[in-house]
Amino acid sequence: MKLLVCGGAGFIGSNFARVRLREHGDEVVVLDKLTYAGRRENVQDMAGDPRFSFLQGAIEDREAVGEAMEGCEAVVNFAAETHVDRSIAEPDAFVTTHALGTYVLLEAARERGLRYVQVSTDEVYGSIEDGSFTEESPLQPSSPYSATKTGADLLVASYHHTYGMETLICRGSNNYGPYQYPEKLIPLMILNAVHGDPLPVYGDGMQVRNWIYVEDFGRGIGHALDAGAAGEIYNVGGPDECANIDVVRRILDLTGASDDLIEHVTDRPGHDRRYSLSSDKIRALGWEPRVFFAEGLEATVRWYRDNAWWWEPIRSGDFRAYYERQYGRRLA
Repeated sequence: MKLLVCGGAGFIGSNFARVRLREHGDEVVVLDKLTYAGRRENVQDMAGDPRFSFLQGAIEDREAVGEAMEGCEAVVNFAAETHVDRSIAEPDAFVTTHALGTYVLLEAARERGLRYVQVSTDEVYGSIEDGSFTEESPLQPSSPYSATKTGADLLVASYHHTYGMETLICRGSNNYGPYQYPEKLIPLMILNAVHGDPLPVYGDGMQVRNWIYVEDFGRGIGHALDAGAAGEIYNVGGPDECANIDVVRRILDLTGASDDLIEHVTDRPGHDRRYSLSSDKIRALGWEPRVFFAEGLEATVRWYRDNAWWWEPIRSGDFRAYYERQYGRRLA
């Protein structure tokens, strides 16, 4: 089919587009605003494929959205501001993209009768001490990021209930893999370890996350798109849980860097302690994760080692100023 992938020049969206081209033969139209984390470099390997096209534009721009949807059969919305730390410091962009942008996409998709998939996050459920969240768990977001994502989910659900739109919501656990902007835990720690910079760990580092390799998440979204029931929510969680401090130590082992680089810093305000998703519902559609964390992390470290062309412009650009504001020290 012909898909509109919003936010398709970002980390998860670009990997999803790659999977759909490679494994399903879809025609893919990417609409992306190209913010600091949405980059042309993320999609340049697909640019020569005649089934791929790219349009620059924001999802809150009605004209750009209308142009991008021309001839499409479905919309998958990855477009989002994603970093919790940035949402705490500057929440405005999160409200605009997640609330207004989702509304504009829904209206345009409703007018054209398109199937619509909203890509969401396990963070809408808040923190859980034991067990795992199901799709029926209450929504208890704890940051401006997760609160605005929750609002977008509720808006999507309302369009199915009110207008009968074919909408679905996919909530993922913590993604990792190639092309992830290095403000996030895993790429940040890999690149700091490679360069001999301190590895800043929030608090005691015992925050537990459910990790999923980015292509596995993309395949889960694809299963929901292809076989999911309209109006339903599907959790797409990874096969492994791991505390942040253990992730950092594994990265140090894989890069050959010293444990002495670990630097515990003041914890994030309102930091959720543990996320865990039950994915039984999406598994019933035939999806299973293919990549376990040990294998996926090793592949991710290798990708960053082999692709300095991708991250060197980031570490030498505006990211340096962000890093200094966030952690109170300069990168090497």
